[in-house]
Amino acid sequence: MAVDAVVFGNGSSGRAAAELLRREGRGVAVLDGGDPFPAASALAPGAFCVASPGVASDHAWQRAARAAGLRVVSELQLGAERWLARGGRMLAVTGSKGKSSVVKLCADALGGVPCGNYGTPLCEVALTRDGGALPWAVVEASSFQLETTELPADAFAAAAILNLQADHLDRHGSLAAYHALKRKLLDFARVKIAPGDAALAAVPRALFAGSHFDNPVLADNARCAVALLRAAGLADDAIAAAFARFEPLPHRFQTVHEADGVAWVDDSKATSLAALAAGVEMAAARFGAEKVRLIAGGLPKGDDPNSVISCLPNRVEKVYLIGRCAETFRDAWKEVVSCEVCGTMENAVRAAKRDAVAGECVLLSPGAASFDQFESYGARGEWFAALAKEKEG
Repeated sequence: MAVDAVVFGNGSSGRAAAELLRREGRGVAVLDGGDPFPAASALAPGAFCVASPGVASDHAWQRAARAAGLRVVSELQLGAERWLARGGRMLAVTGSKGKSSVVKLCADALGGVPCGNYGTPLCEVALTRDGGALPWAVVEASSFQLETTELPADAFAAAAILNLQADHLDRHGSLAAYHALKRKLLDFARVKIAPGDAALAAVPRALFAGSHFDNPVLADNARCAVALLRAAGLADDAIAAAFARFEPLPHRFQTVHEADGVAWVDDSKATSLAALAAGVEMAAARFGAEKVRLIAGGLPKGDDPNSVISCLPNRVEKVYLIGRCAETFRDAWKEVVSCEVCGTMENAVRAAKRDAVAGECVLLSPGAASFDQFESYGARGEWFAALAKEKEG
């Protein structure tokens, strides 16, 4: 069979896209690792390509597709088109921090499916949901996915940008390019929700009071969630109930251990410096000024360590630095906060146990990716928790 669809990547998104296309009777070629792009003679007329989010626009496969005049769409776009064709309804969320938590909240509230960058690939949702009324698909859209996504102006009933900070500059090259990709999502939505909207300021705190979101850092995300759920037709009493029962996702400011009056908080999902700053603000608000001992560092993502200098004094007692950017962070911060280069998580936890006193918090909020020392931010957070709970010999 001639190839009329080429899928870039064989991870969960790529596998879901390939299976969807095969069920449509298409000849599919899945490229992985160092696989070469198919020869022109193998491609059927009208062939197109589907990009997994990890395959950047400057990848050799993408360049080959453009040179051959082939259309490249994201797995997100393919899944959305098929879901819409079946009469499915969608909400969408993007932003620099807190996307997954808002997606989970909205999906739980609506009895829907969390999907996209968090949860199930949207192509898999389009494959497996058969019969009866289709649930809401609540889609987390990353900047990586939005690079190759184009959808109708009414694809989503509502879409929200939670916040715009610095992240993924190593891929997108500039803050302006990264933010432009995030804003692109609103082009595909009937109701557009963005920071600074007057309607968000009018959302009453009472709807999320006492919930995971009831703090100065996450309150704006809560208001965006309210706006999304209202756009989906949910009443305020049901929205308040959803906030009240919400359980946060792992590695998002999660207290994983308490001993001798010291709280150990896993915020390993904080992989950008903007997210680190948010974690510090939340910890200082909860535990008090200068009660935070911060474990930070990892694989840098191109954002400027000087951007968080203002959040460290009067909030953080000491920083314990790990990973490839440990010395870079130390050099940027040493004039405003005590810093110790520890190198590994083991050394950082050991040093924090040595120093911490009752009433303090040891916060893992790395401000960097995990891949220099761990396979994922989840593995990093789990190792932090295990070391925190380990009895000293």
